[in-house]
Formats: sequence, structure tokens, C-alpha cells
Amino acid sequence: MNDAAPAVFLALEASGLGAAIRQSSWAYMAANVGHIVSLMAFAGAIAVLDLRMMGAFAATSPGFVLRMARRGAIIAFVGLVVTGAVLFTAEASHVVLNRVFQIKLGLIALGLVNVVLFELLVAPRLTHLPPLAPLPRIARVIAVASLTIWFCVAASGRLIAYF
Repeated sequence: MNDAAPAVFLALEASGLGAAIRQSSWAYMAANVGHIVSLMAFAGAIAVLDLRMMGAFAATSPGFVLRMARRGAIIAFVGLVVTGAVLFTAEASHVVLNRVFQIKLGLIALGLVNVVLFELLVAPRLTHLPPLAPLPRIARVIAVASLTIWFCVAASGRLIAYF
């Protein structure tokens, strides 16, 4: 434990759940694997959607791609939150003070703002577009921002262990 961490994170790490995760021979490892699998599923769903917004897969209706990618991304994001909570609980006092983790949280918040902008500005325009129809210019801008943000989130997640 890191005594410099706020009391709530010390308590979380010292909780019965935190101790159970640390003492289990499989819980932390399973959560880590689950986190990586969820990250890959999330990245895949976002990449397919963003590539469609940038003009790839033009023969496919953008509304169909949006529905399928959104479903996959939501399921994967829930997996990331659940497995991330397990990983965080086991080492809360150390991780919360990690500068890379703090940057990761900021990038996730930025990514969620990007999702909200996409859902408000782009998604309503896509639902009834036929294949090969031109997409709104804002779709490409938000897609490039999305790919950039989520790539940085993934990279920062792997860096946390080293700092």
C-alpha cells in the first residue's frame, strides 16, 4: 500500500475484495486477460465504425455498421469497466497515484466526450443513408479524433505497469 494515496483508495485496496483479488491465484490474472480481450474487442468495434466514417466499406449501409459496431463497443466497454475495476481494486493506492493512469483516465474522459459528440452530431444523420451515399464531413473529423484518442488510451494502459 502507498500511504500517500487518499484514504478512500487505501480503504478500497484494504477491503475484503481487494485482499481476495490479491490472494487469489487466478482472479487478478483472469481480470488482466479479460481486460486485454475486452480492449481488443472495443478497439475492433471502434476501428470498424471509424473506418466506415472515413469512407471504407462504402458498399455497406452506414446505419448498419453503426448499429453493429455500437453493440460490440458497448459490450466490450462494459467488460473493460468490470475487469478494470477488479485490477484497480487490487492495487488502488499505488495505481491512483500513477501519472500514466491519471493520463489514461483523462484520455478515457476525452474519448467519452468524442462519443457524445458523435452520437449528437453524426449518428442521427447516418441511420437512413444508403450504401455509397456521401457521409457528412464531420463524420470523418470525429472518426480521426476517435482513432487517435482510443489508441492513446490503449497505449497508456500498457505503460502503467512500467511506471
